[in-house]
Amino acid sequence: MLARGGAQVQIEYTMKALAHIGVEADHLQWWNSQQTGDILHQVGLIPQHLIRLAQANGWRVANTVLFTETCNRSRWSLLLRAFLIRPTLSIPLPFALRASLHWQTYHLTDQMIVGLQAERDLLLDVYGVAPEKVSVVPLGLSETFLNAGPPLRTEEHLICTGRIIESKNSVELAQLALVAKVPILFVGKAADPSGQYWHKFRSLIDGKYVKYRDYVAGESAVAELLRQARGYVLMSQYENWCLAAHEAAACGLPLLLPDQRWSRERFGNQALYWPRGRNKAAGIAALQSFWEQCPKLPPPKIQFFSWIDVAEQLRDVYSRILR
Repeated sequence: MLARGGAQVQIEYTMKALAHIGVEADHLQWWNSQQTGDILHQVGLIPQHLIRLAQANGWRVANTVLFTETCNRSRWSLLLRAFLIRPTLSIPLPFALRASLHWQTYHLTDQMIVGLQAERDLLLDVYGVAPEKVSVVPLGLSETFLNAGPPLRTEEHLICTGRIIESKNSVELAQLALVAKVPILFVGKAADPSGQYWHKFRSLIDGKYVKYRDYVAGESAVAELLRQARGYVLMSQYENWCLAAHEAAACGLPLLLPDQRWSRERFGNQALYWPRGRNKAAGIAALQSFWEQCPKLPPPKIQFFSWIDVAEQLRDVYSRILR
């Protein structure tokens, strides 16, 4: 989870903020049997044996799972998942099979900590986790973005930040930009510089409608690029909280986002959304319409959280677990 990306940002900034408010935080030293602590907080799936080992040593266990794909499934898909999972929880299973079902861990932990109400509903309704065992704690933004200042919107392009990868639909968005004749600046490194997807994306860069920057020196430079752009666009298959969209909104940009649970919960009717389905003509029309409306569109007026806000909410959850 410390590989470059949103989870890495969440972990590192959360640990720094916890230390700032007086909560000791360190990475788990799995090789050190003498390491002590009160709570093991894992971001990402946690093996059952690690939960039991921590609890046997007197630690409480908190788990943050990023339900990036599952949370955004269709209503019928989630109902089917609940229909299959809920009965399974009530019947005895062989140990090896039980250990392989990762959702069993949601019941073994002392607290599940998620960022969205939609994820809390998923844990309650689909996986049958007790309400008192699920807490919602938002993700934060760094002071660089929170204090970025008013937007400039001096550049004649939209902007999309994030890795060039299949899950972001980078190639598909670039293709739309070329057909719609809407300039988009892509900012982010290739997830796999030797992979076919990157080579396909690179072949679409024309410097006019598909612009690209792979390296930006620090958050301040990213914030400046966001402030200069006309609007922010994202066409991911799935997202969780999406720090990039929040950074863009904090820098004063209007947003064009996938119509998914996370985006509706966080931005409601204060963002524009791609049409559902994979209708290319509808996608082109949505991109052109957003481009034309951008100069008059205000940024979303939503509540932003600093990482200190996040740490303080986590401290309250940790205290509750220990009590």
